[in-house]
Amino acid sequence: MPRFFIDQPPDNGVAAVVGDDARHIARSLRMAVGENITVCHGGVVYECAIESVGGELVTARVVEARPDDSEPPCRVTLYVAEPKAGKLDLIVQKATELGAARIVPFLSERCVSRPDRDSSDKRLRRLSKIALEAAKQCGRGAVPEICGQMGFAAAVKDAARADVSVFAYEKESSVTLKDAIAGKLAVGASVSVMTGPEGGFSPEEAAAAEDAGVMACSLGRRILRCETAPLYILSAIGYEAEL
Repeated sequence: MPRFFIDQPPDNGVAAVVGDDARHIARSLRMAVGENITVCHGGVVYECAIESVGGELVTARVVEARPDDSEPPCRVTLYVAEPKAGKLDLIVQKATELGAARIVPFLSERCVSRPDRDSSDKRLRRLSKIALEAAKQCGRGAVPEICGQMGFAAAVKDAARADVSVFAYEKESSVTLKDAIAGKLAVGASVSVMTGPEGGFSPEEAAAAEDAGVMACSLGRRILRCETAPLYILSAIGYEAEL
């Protein structure tokens, strides 16, 4: 069943789908009055029957409302160092599917890509749209928040506030990802994950993260690409917390 996210909760049992989603329902899906759609807002899933279809507005009567059960038990924020080319698009799409609640790009010392501020608003809109479409496709009840770019120091400070915070570092030899998360992912816990750029983190950055309270950990015996590492960690968190 088609799934859409709405900005406001249903009013008197009627949900309003507007803008691009309304046009998609009317023109692409060619849905008619009486057909069923699913809408989501604020952690609630609403099964609805369409009451009216217009060019910019579709209204639907709520048939059933239930708490969303698709979200992970932990709230995970992914801090990803700016990668080259279009890799961030892929990371946002797959991180959405894997349950990330918030995605924060940041600049680190060895980042090759350094997007200028003039393009930041346009990029943020594009990434938010990618997250929205991925959330619809995978049946999530919430869309991850895509944040503006941070500097390294700000990202570390923000990540350190989480209940569990990990820093993927290829030179870490004593602490594994399993050590860092096993038995620590309680329901409702906040989790932060930091992954580096193509050249990895510098020793100085690793030391700064450790000083801030973010735990460095190894991802195993192989060096993972910058677009693979965050997805590997999110998959491990999902396995530990959900399965």
